[in-house]
Amino acid sequence: MLQKLLDGYCRLLSVLMAVALALMVLLVFTNVVMRYAFNSGITVSEELSRWLFVWVTFLGAIVAMHEGAHLGTDMLVSRLSVAGKRFCLVVGHALMLFICWLLFKGSLEQVKVNWDSTSAAMEVSMGIFYACGMVCAVSGAVILLNHLWRLVKGELSDDELIGIRESEEEPIDVPKPL
Repeated sequence: MLQKLLDGYCRLLSVLMAVALALMVLLVFTNVVMRYAFNSGITVSEELSRWLFVWVTFLGAIVAMHEGAHLGTDMLVSRLSVAGKRFCLVVGHALMLFICWLLFKGSLEQVKVNWDSTSAAMEVSMGIFYACGMVCAVSGAVILLNHLWRLVKGELSDDELIGIRESEEEPIDVPKPL
């Protein structure tokens, strides 16, 4: 049930990221054309593009965590027994949950400090800018807790015990030296 909710949530985030990227391209392109052709520009273009970029980065981190697409190495863990892999998964997830807590705590402080200050061009609360860290931390924690719950229930396959996914790219053939 929670897995399906997370799948839908990440699909929604992917759509939001695509819309944000399209808006960023449109804003920057229009601003460049207006500056060169008409010697004017859209005032909020640069600031809104920067905000969207930060939000896309954090939302992308959520989706990547859900898909197991973050960079990692499995050189040690892949050679362990199933019990060793489970132990490493629990320890790794506990550490990541701690990092989610730190990210949430720091972002919440930034939101509180900056809530009454407004951005230069858009004149909206700077707290919105820093709230992306809170969204990322809470979403990441839910994903990690779901993964741990699936481990406890015995729903994780042996492949899922290793926290990374192999690259989809084919390895490059490198010629051997003579």
